Amino acid sequence: MKSYQEQPRSSSSCAACKFLKRRCTSNCQFAPYFRSDEPKKFAKVHKVFGASNVSKILNEVAEDQREDTVDSLVYEAEVRLRDPVYGCIGAIASLQHRMVELQRDLILARARLASYVGHCSLSSFLDDHGGLFMAPNFLDIPESNSLPFDQFGRFHFP
Repeated sequence: MKSYQEQPRSSSSCAACKFLKRRCTSNCQFAPYFRSDEPKKFAKVHKVFGASNVSKILNEVAEDQREDTVDSLVYEAEVRLRDPVYGCIGAIASLQHRMVELQRDLILARARLASYVGHCSLSSFLDDHGGLFMAPNFLDIPESNSLPFDQFGRFHFP
């Protein structure tokens, strides 16, 4: 984890003070987290949360947790700007939906593999014992409707 506190302050204003068009003081609470070379970072956070709310959040959080708090605010702001309606919840729901799809694909792959291995074992047994050769049947897989998948797709919440 990199520490913003260890980085030397440049003589220029931080991104927050530049954006707010104010003079950056030596005790500016935004300066350690919104460096002057990252102006879009503060602009996104300000657009979603506002400078006053970000200041209040940073004041309420322990100093050793502020870096993670700012990173979280930046991520939440970026996601909210990309998806104004659902924000982070939309991203989580999308990942959950993808996970369900991958679980379904894994079940199908396992069923096909089991069918193939079962038929190959049976066919080799029958070949060894004078029986008929049986080709693997890949049609004996479960229907996707019988798999754990919710009717709302994207918005499956546990």
